[in-house]
Amino acid sequence: MPVKNYQLLLNVFLDHLEKYKAGLSSQSPKELYEPENYILSLGGKRLRPLLALIACDLFDKDPQLALDSALAVELFHNFSLLHDDILDAAPLRRNQPTVHVKWNTNIAILSGDVMLVKAFAVLQNYGFKEFKKLNILFNQTAVEVCEGQQEDMNFESAETVIVDAYLTMITNKTAVLLGCSLQMGAINAYADETDQKNIYLFGKHLGIAFQLLDDLLDAFAEDAEKFGKQTGGDILANKKTFLLLKTMELASDRQTSALKKLLKLKEKDAVKKINGVLALYQELRIKDLCLQEADKHTQLAIAYLDKINANPKKKKELKNFALGLLKRQV
Repeated sequence: MPVKNYQLLLNVFLDHLEKYKAGLSSQSPKELYEPENYILSLGGKRLRPLLALIACDLFDKDPQLALDSALAVELFHNFSLLHDDILDAAPLRRNQPTVHVKWNTNIAILSGDVMLVKAFAVLQNYGFKEFKKLNILFNQTAVEVCEGQQEDMNFESAETVIVDAYLTMITNKTAVLLGCSLQMGAINAYADETDQKNIYLFGKHLGIAFQLLDDLLDAFAEDAEKFGKQTGGDILANKKTFLLLKTMELASDRQTSALKKLLKLKEKDAVKKINGVLALYQELRIKDLCLQEADKHTQLAIAYLDKINANPKKKKELKNFALGLLKRQV
C-alpha cells in the first residue's frame, strides 16, 4: 500500500491506538478484553483510520482532531472482521488463528459486541454538535455494513443475482465505511456540508473500484503470494462475484451449460474447475468488463475529489494515493 506520503499520519494514529490498547490490559474480565487486544494487534493496512486523518488534514486542520473518529472506524472494522470470521468459519486472520478458534465462539461474539459499543463510545470525546453529526453518519454506515453482509450471505443460496444487486452489496459491505471514514475526518475539520458529501462519495466510489479489482485479482493475479490469497478461491467457492455474475448474464446457451457443469465440480477437480471458468471469462472478455466497471467508479471518485474546496496540493496527494491503491497487478 502506498503510504509513503502519509506515513507520519499513520504513525500518529498507531500511537493513539497503542495508548488505547494499553488500557485494555487492566480491564476485566480478561476473557472479554484480551481478544480485543489480540485482533487489534494483528496489524493490517489501517486504511480506514488513515483516511479519517487524511481528510482532516486535507482542509488544513490538525489531523489529531480526527484521532477518535479514526479509532472509532478501526474498532468498528475489527468488530466486523471478528464477527465475519465466525460467519465464515474462518480459521485464520492475517495468518494467525481467528478469535473464535483461539478462544471460542461465545467469547468471540461477546468481545465483538463490546468493540462495537466502544466504537461509538469514543466519539463521546467530541462536543455535542460534532458528536451528533459523527454519530448520525456512523449509525447509518453501521446499518449499511450489516445490510451488505446479509445481502452477501443471501447471495450464497440465491439461484439468480443480477450485477446491480452485487454492486449494491459491495457498496454497503465495503465501500460505505471508506466514505464514512473520510467524511468523519471532514466533520472534525469543520468542512462545509457540500465538501463533506463530496469526500464521502469519493471514498464510496473508491471502495467500489477497490472491491471490483479484488474480484479480478482473485481470478487473474500474476503474483498469488503478493496478492495474499489463493488464486481462484472465489471460483472454487462458487462465490457470486462481478466476474461470475457477468458471465451468467452474457453466456450463450452452450456457455451456460458448460458453466453449470463446472460449478458442480468438487475440490478434487479444483484445477479443472478454475481453468474451465477462466476460459469462459476469457471467451466473454469478462476481465475487460470488470476493469471498465472499476475504471468507471475510479473516474467518479476522482470527479468528486475535484469538486472539493480544499488545499490543491493535498488534493493532488490524495488523488495519487487513491490511484496508487488501485494500481494492483493483474
